[in-house]
Amino acid sequence: MNNDAFPQPHPDSWIDRTRPYITAAVWSLANAGVPVTRSWLDPRDPRDATIVYSSPATAGERALVWDEVTGWRDGRYEFGRQGTRTSLSDVSYLGGGVLLYGTELVSRLISGTSAPQRQYRQVTDLRDGLDDALSSPR
Repeated sequence: MNNDAFPQPHPDSWIDRTRPYITAAVWSLANAGVPVTRSWLDPRDPRDATIVYSSPATAGERALVWDEVTGWRDGRYEFGRQGTRTSLSDVSYLGGGVLLYGTELVSRLISGTSAPQRQYRQVTDLRDGLDDALSSPR
């Protein structure tokens, strides 16, 4: 796995608080054999992040996008880069809450779990414990 697989530090400390969680997600995916090619932290309001991986089953690039309001979604990667929102097509939300850790994230991705889009929190809710949970990934 190359260094681009892991998100680089973000100059905005509020966004960078998500980096340990996204880094742990990259490790979990890679350890399960998912070929991660790159990842990055995106803009705020809501904070989000992208993990791009190659998928032999669909012969192309796919991406997992996480945001602090709706959690994880998976889809065909169309375009994106740090500083802009990632565009996906054929999107499926993984469900299970805002923070899926390790085996749960991998399990939902590999099994093709799909759930309705749901807002789990408000982006302005600064005292709901999310940032504490982000700093101590399981």
